[in-house]
Amino acid sequence: MSFTPEKMAPLKACRLGIDTHHEPTLYLRADSPICRSEGFESLSRILVNCQGRHIIASLNMVSSDLLEPDQAGFSESAWQRLELHANAEVWLSHPRPVQSLSYVRAKVYGHELDALQLQSIVNDIVEGRYADVHLAAFITACGDDALSDSEITALTDAMVKAGSRIDWGLEQVIDKHCVGGLPGNRTTPIVVSILTACGLTVPKTSSRAITSPAGTADTMETLTDVSLTLEQMRRVVRDQGGCLAWGGSVRLSPADDLLIQVERALDIDSEGQLIASVLSKKLAAGATHVLIDIPVGPSAKVRSQAAADRLARSFKVVASNLGLELDVLMTDGSQPVGRGIGPALEARDILAVLKNKPDAPTDLRERAILIAGAMLDMVGAAESGQGQARAREVLDSGAAWDKFHAICDAQGGLRVPPVAPYRYALVAPHACTVMGVDNRQLAKIAKLAGAPADPAAGIELHVKIGDRVEQYQPLLTIHAENAGELNYAVDYLTDHKLVLTLSDEACETTP
Repeated sequence: MSFTPEKMAPLKACRLGIDTHHEPTLYLRADSPICRSEGFESLSRILVNCQGRHIIASLNMVSSDLLEPDQAGFSESAWQRLELHANAEVWLSHPRPVQSLSYVRAKVYGHELDALQLQSIVNDIVEGRYADVHLAAFITACGDDALSDSEITALTDAMVKAGSRIDWGLEQVIDKHCVGGLPGNRTTPIVVSILTACGLTVPKTSSRAITSPAGTADTMETLTDVSLTLEQMRRVVRDQGGCLAWGGSVRLSPADDLLIQVERALDIDSEGQLIASVLSKKLAAGATHVLIDIPVGPSAKVRSQAAADRLARSFKVVASNLGLELDVLMTDGSQPVGRGIGPALEARDILAVLKNKPDAPTDLRERAILIAGAMLDMVGAAESGQGQARAREVLDSGAAWDKFHAICDAQGGLRVPPVAPYRYALVAPHACTVMGVDNRQLAKIAKLAGAPADPAAGIELHVKIGDRVEQYQPLLTIHAENAGELNYAVDYLTDHKLVLTLSDEACETTP
């Protein structure tokens, strides 16, 4: 990118304090001379230069006196990325055309892209040359199984190359990932604690929620600091054998974090991009062995065994193409795991399991032992077929809790999860049996209550499929940090009475 400042007078930077999330946004007076001379229009992409730094920002026009004609207003993300100060001189110009957008258009029309084309797209995404509308077009074009295995492989490789990559210098670095769609399935912190207590290296980086009420990073953030730098992450892993960090803070596959933010807004999580997202993060974090957990159930993300088999096959093909050892574990996805759905509520379940409390959710405990055992068997860290027994022993002895506490201390200290001040209980209208649970509807209610942005918000589920309940026994409790969001969640629950299916008749809501 080049520009010639002599061609135009600089404008004075003005911080407007507008949150445009991750997309840098520029504001100009509609009657600004530069708009007339350069032909800038609302939503134009503008190259902004200041003292050797530059960004590409989306332009919004201002018709009021919010700005002077010689001022350029900046959103918070644009201001911070340029490291501006008040009245700093900035120069504006048209950016060069983004060649890779032609490849996005080709994908929209169903053409297969090669490795160089996908690398060009990913590089431009990371360099900030794509607006959200361009990212949305790419995500949509890659949806609905539109990516072949070779494209997924090339996309994964491109995402790894566009960011940092850690080499631990070890033969075995293990990791795991759940494809999601199952509320409360927060086994990762327990599994990492078990494995590191067994002497394995597990540098766990996790994403924030995309379409769910919480991701592992969201849940762990209620317990400790997850925004580690690369050096902090190296130190924690060196000292403790593992970490529980947010992948976005260490620039591991940075394109993935940008895509996830738009996927979240679109409520899209396509199969091809799911595989590229997961494996790019694992490869960038230096993993050599990965276990993929695929919950299968009628209201999970993967609804049938046939779909699970297809996804597992693609995972294995792409991993093999990239030199990664990968196993797949199919698990029950018929209902939520644990009691909590939402960051703080899930965190409390994790602590209860690790501390071996009598009231700890049994299903979360057993699922974590199953996964940890499979990973111990995978890398030969237990006698053949004895992985689960070893995992149970480490959890029962308290060694996993000690290791979890040590990891949190190394990451900044162990915190107490917050508690929501507003609650609403759904009770059984009569004695009955719980016949079914809709995972998607429960996740929707938890998000309406404020999760994951409000860490204390979510749902506490008091029953499981097959449980017999008495009249007026609590079935679930909605937690919210403010009354407005509690009302949104309750209204949705009232309109969707088959969130829980009970014998004899559908459940009615009672405060």
